[in-house]
Order: sequence, then structure tokens, then C-alpha cells
Amino acid sequence: MSQLELIHVVRRYGPVGGMERYVWELTRELAQLGHHVTVVCERCHVDKPAGIDVHELGEIAPRPRWLALLRFGRRVERFLLAHPHDGSVIHSHERLRIHHITTFHGPPFATIFERPWWRWLSLRVAMQLFLERRELSQPQFVVPNSQFIKTLIAHYYPNLAQKMTEPIVPGVLAGAVRASRVVPPRGGVVGFVGKEWQRKGLPWVVKLVAALRVQRPELQLCVVGPEPAEVAHLFADWQGGYKLAGWSDQSPYPGFDVLLHPAKAEPYGMVISEAMAARVPVVISDVCGAAVHVTSESGAVLPLSAPLDAWVDAVEQQLIRAEDVPLFERPWRHVAQEYVRVYALIDRKRS
Repeated sequence: MSQLELIHVVRRYGPVGGMERYVWELTRELAQLGHHVTVVCERCHVDKPAGIDVHELGEIAPRPRWLALLRFGRRVERFLLAHPHDGSVIHSHERLRIHHITTFHGPPFATIFERPWWRWLSLRVAMQLFLERRELSQPQFVVPNSQFIKTLIAHYYPNLAQKMTEPIVPGVLAGAVRASRVVPPRGGVVGFVGKEWQRKGLPWVVKLVAALRVQRPELQLCVVGPEPAEVAHLFADWQGGYKLAGWSDQSPYPGFDVLLHPAKAEPYGMVISEAMAARVPVVISDVCGAAVHVTSESGAVLPLSAPLDAWVDAVEQQLIRAEDVPLFERPWRHVAQEYVRVYALIDRKRS
């Protein structure tokens, strides 16, 4: 295919979160495929990558969130007016009004309708719903980042069915893998990775590992993501046996014997595929988008309603396993190529 002119819009550019890493890896792969990539953002959080034009519009006060999204969208519109972009594909990852394609990275805000009606009655809710409907109604294509998200969007916005593509799930970087080893019967290392530690289930992980430590007194819990001061209170009754590692661009997956991810809601869960790419077994909740990739050879998927004993047993089964986890592979190059096929269907005269 001939070179495409691509404009990606994201507020934070760089591998500083799940959605942001998706955009970071995707845009770099698109550039390596020979396409001309422009990124419009509030701020680039890392060194600007070679071969990509990055335009920073300046950071906006993050609260209230709906106002920050609205203001950013207006800045993007002014940028596009000032910079001719005929023939370009505008690919949004935010709540924009002008775009050809949008990738939906999280559950729709419309899930608010599952809550009591008095929770709907606020300016914040009205504006978030307005921005979401606008983002979804304007483009030619809506790309969910998992089947879980596709199902939710289809439920709350059934009129958008003709715009929805098949999910384009995140890729995973090849890296170091866990060495084959037998976990000591009294020990082992359980890993948890995630900044949004409450939504991703860290309190349940702490309770679960504490129960496991009754039979495995030397079991260690390694927590990567949250600031140690944020979560230290969860370990008030512990006498060692845990490590609060803070945030790291490179999570130490090869050092884990199992990854625990009992998230309450997880659009995809890149840490799950990253762990499996490092040959680390996983035990996760069934509301993670990445659950579709977790086979019995890779770990276990449990409902959040499952009792503690069931979770403890599932983790124990991974700690005593004798076989290595199959290597999970999904190069970001494949993600970029899937997007190129969608871009080819876009009428670039519309913007």
C-alpha cells in the first residue's frame, strides 16, 4: 500500500499507561511500515520518537475531567484548522468531534445507567455522555480494543453497529521470559501489576496471598504500580513477605511464579498478555478483556463472585504446575497492519 498520512490524537503521548502504550507502540510501528505519522497531544512524556511529527498543545487542568476533554478537543480543532490535512486519516483516542476513526479503550460511560437514577443527575454525567455520544457518532469506524468493550458498546449504542469493526487487541513486546523452575513448596512469588490498584483488585490479592501464606509461609507478594505510600496500609498486619516496587516501565515478570489480576472491570489488561509473553501463568477475573487468550495451559479465569478458597486453590495449582506456560505472541507490527486495513476503507475527504 502507498504511504498514508495519519494523524493520531491522544492527550498523553508515551508509554505512561495502558491506553498510552497502545498509542505509543501503534504509532511507532505505523511509522516503521513507511507511513507518515503525526501525533497531536497535550504533552509528550518521553523523548519524541524519530520519524514521527509530535505536536504538543500544552497541558490542561485535569479536573473536572469532562471540561479537560472538551478543552483539549477544541485545541485539537484549532490545530487542524491551522494545519492543512487534506487526505489525512484522523485517528482519535480521545473524545473528539472531528475524526475518521476512533479506538475505544475503556468501558463506555453509559454504564452509569446501571446505577440508581439519582446518580445520573449531574452536569458531569450529562457532559460525559454528550462527549461519548459525539465521539462515537462522528467517525466512519469505531474500533474496540477487546471483545468485552465491543459487547458493551453494542449494548448501549445499538445504532452504531454498522460502524463497529472487529476488536484490535493490544500487542505485546517480546522480552525476557521466566526460566523453567520448580517453585519451593513453602515459597514462591506472586506478582501484581497496576497503578489503579483498587479497580485491579489489590485488596483481594492481599487477602488471597495472606491465606496462601498459611501453607506457604515463605511466599512473597511483589506489587508493581502504585506508590508504596498509597498501599502500605493494606499490609499493616504483615510481618514481611511483600515488596512494594512502585512504578516501572519494565515490570519484572520473569521473577514472578504467577500473576494475579482479579480486576473488577478491565477493558483488556495488557499486564495479562505481557505476563504470558514472559511465560508466567496468570489467575485473573472473568471481566478482563484478555481473558479470551487465557487457556487452561496459561492459567485460570475465575468469576469475581468465586469464594476465596477457589481463588487460593487456583493460585496454588499454578504454583505447583510442572509444565511451562505456552509463549503468548502478538507483535505490535500485526496490530499496525490490522489498522492499515481499516484505514484503507476510509473516505479521507471527510473530516
